[in-house]
Amino acid sequence: MSDLNSTGIRRRLKEGVLRTTRVTKPGLAAAILCLVAGIAVWALASGIGTTASGGAAEYLRFGEMYSGASSLGIRFSDKLRRLEGKRVRMTGFMAPPLKPTLSFFVLAAVPLSICPFCSSDADWPADIVVVKLKNPVVALPFDRPIEVEGILEVGNDIDAETGFVSLVRVAADSLREAADTENGKG
Repeated sequence: MSDLNSTGIRRRLKEGVLRTTRVTKPGLAAAILCLVAGIAVWALASGIGTTASGGAAEYLRFGEMYSGASSLGIRFSDKLRRLEGKRVRMTGFMAPPLKPTLSFFVLAAVPLSICPFCSSDADWPADIVVVKLKNPVVALPFDRPIEVEGILEVGNDIDAETGFVSLVRVAADSLREAADTENGKG
């Protein structure tokens, strides 16, 4: 133990028992970079640091959202609960909006000719989802299918600005014309 003080270390260096290695700044930087890269690879493989928005979106059909209904209201399906907070993709139709530029809209399983918002969640139709947009868009034709992708939100929510009630929402970061109109049904 006495060899761990500075005198002992100097003596051992003189005796050749301990050897020093000169560390250059580029060599040190490379070593640190390798260490950081190794930790990052380990973290990604372990799922550490990933967010709900990372990874591939799971497809969610309107018919997969609810497991039934009772006098207490609509019951969420196991799949909907499992996907809460995760990245999803849905295909449907933009319901006619209240104004031409939108920060949110209603995605419906079938084309609608009127705005589907209801006064309470007890009246909530089983085939619509509120889509919240990061960036406002101009309303799209309500008879053309679109695909949205984003984070799924589940549960009763009242929009503070509009007072609209919703049960299921997608915080969308992607909106595009859909190729297949059959995916949203069933």
